[in-house]
Amino acid sequence: MLAAAAVWWALYHWNRPFWDWAMYDSIGLAPDSHWGSGVHFFFYDVSKIILLLSGVIFVVTVLRSFMSVERTRALLGGRREGVGNAAAAGLGVVTPFCSCSAVPVFMGFVAAGVPLGVTLSFLIASPMVNEVAIVLLFGLFGWKITALYIGSGLLIATVGGAVLGRMGVERWVEPFVFETKLRGKTIDPSLGMSWDDRLQMAREEVASILKKVWPYVLVGIGVGAGIHGWAPEAWFAEHATGAWGVPIAVGLGIPLYSNAAGVMPLVEVLHAKGMPMGTLLAFMMSVVALSLPELILLRRILKPQLIATYVGVVATGILATGFLFNAVI
Repeated sequence: MLAAAAVWWALYHWNRPFWDWAMYDSIGLAPDSHWGSGVHFFFYDVSKIILLLSGVIFVVTVLRSFMSVERTRALLGGRREGVGNAAAAGLGVVTPFCSCSAVPVFMGFVAAGVPLGVTLSFLIASPMVNEVAIVLLFGLFGWKITALYIGSGLLIATVGGAVLGRMGVERWVEPFVFETKLRGKTIDPSLGMSWDDRLQMAREEVASILKKVWPYVLVGIGVGAGIHGWAPEAWFAEHATGAWGVPIAVGLGIPLYSNAAGVMPLVEVLHAKGMPMGTLLAFMMSVVALSLPELILLRRILKPQLIATYVGVVATGILATGFLFNAVI
C-alpha cells in the first residue's frame, strides 16, 4: 500500500511537467495558441481528475466499510430536531450514499423513527457535500474555498431540513413509507470484514465508479477545454458578474445531470475566465444536490408537493450562498 501511494503521488506530482513536455516540447504546440491551450488542458485535466478520483474513492471506500446505512440510521434515531439536523448533515458528508440509494435510505430512516426533517437534512448533505467535490476543490482552489464550500453545504442541509420539518410535510410523503417497519436485529456485514476484504472492496469500487463516470469526465473536461482555449475572457467577466449571474447558474444547474467529477473541470476553467467563485459554487451545488435522476427516484416515496418544496428550499439556500460568496470573496 505504501508503494502504491508513492506511485500515485509521483504520477500526480509529475502530471503537469509531463504534459508540458508532451504537448509543447515534443509535439510543438504553442502554449498561447487556442489549440495548444485547449489540448493541453484536456489531457492534463483528464489525468489529474482520474488520479484524484482513484485516490479519494479508494480511501473513502475503506473508511465507509466501517459505516453502513444501519449504523447511520442508529446514530440519528431518537435525536431531537435541530441537533438531529446538524448530526444528519455531518453524517451525510462522511457517509455519501449515491442517488440510487435515496429511496431505500429514506425509507430505512423513517422506519427507524428518524424525524422527517432530519432525514431530509441527510439527503441534502449527502450529494451536495461529497468527498469527490471536497478533494477536487482542495486540489484546484485550496483549503479556504473548500472550507467555505463545506460550511455552506452543511448550513444549507441543516437549515433546509429543519425548515422542511417545521412545515409539517409528512402529509406529502406516500403513506406506505410510514407503514414500513423494521423487524428483528439488522446484521451489519461490515463488522466481520478483514482488512484484505476492505482493500479488495476499495479496489473494486475504484474500478466500478471510474467505469461509470468516465464519460462524464471526458465530456466535462472536453467542454472545459473548449472554453479554456477559445472562449473570450471578457465575455465571462462581463456577463457573469451581474445580479442575474447566480440565479442563471442555479437555473442551469438543476436540470443538468452530472457529478462532481464531471462538473469540476467546468468550474475550474470558468473561474480562470473570470466567473465569480460564488456563482461557480452555486452552479456546482445545484448540479450535484438537485440532480434530475435523484428527484425522479424520490417521486416513488414523495408527493410532487414535497419534491417542489424540497427543490425550492435547497435552491434558495444555494442562491443565498452564491450571493454571499460573491459579496465577500
